[in-house]
Amino acid sequence: MGSDVLYEKKIKCPVCNNEFITSKMRSTKIRIDKVDGDLMNHYIGENPIKYQVFVCPKCGYSAMENNFNDIRAAQKEIIKKYVSAKWKQREYSGSRTDDEAIECYMLALYCGQLIGLKKYELGNIALRIAWFYRAKGNNNEETRFLQNALELFEKAFYTEDLTHSSIDEITMGYLIGELHRRLGRKKDAIVWFGKTVSNPLIKNNPRIENLAREQWALAKEDKSEQ
Repeated sequence: MGSDVLYEKKIKCPVCNNEFITSKMRSTKIRIDKVDGDLMNHYIGENPIKYQVFVCPKCGYSAMENNFNDIRAAQKEIIKKYVSAKWKQREYSGSRTDDEAIECYMLALYCGQLIGLKKYELGNIALRIAWFYRAKGNNNEETRFLQNALELFEKAFYTEDLTHSSIDEITMGYLIGELHRRLGRKKDAIVWFGKTVSNPLIKNNPRIENLAREQWALAKEDKSEQ
């Protein structure tokens, strides 16, 4: 990989105050080839999603970049007790392999579960782990994490306020339908796609409306062939 693809970013860990370097991908170098139904981007060249988790090499605290600093005092103590106490220092700076990216996301998922992240945030992490396994051709692990993401998204849809979240109600409803479809549950997929396209808010998100209609038709077609 060319040295101009990644750049270094200095981070201060909110748990142990350690300063460390992590890598980010330059936005000008991101090239999307195609997008799967569950919104997985396939990139030409390096995958920027590998670098969206920050991992403190000293204490092991790991989280998505967008909420790395959102941790309260009581949660810091939980990380110190259940992560830092067992942590063996290691670096995830520089270029990451797919396997290293999976490790980073697994750490973020574990830390997120410990400190009680919102279900939709945990679902986003699980979905990204599934994407990495898809890229590696590991169908069993992909399926396991798609199921994990689906369960978390369904809980979030019914129990969490998504007003100020990174994922809106329309997108989540669509993703629930698409994950059901990918896991072979065509009837459930059809119900969720139907809910999504009939939601009055759908007109605010034409991209998801088009995707939902396309995948709805695909799920119906698959069901009729069974």
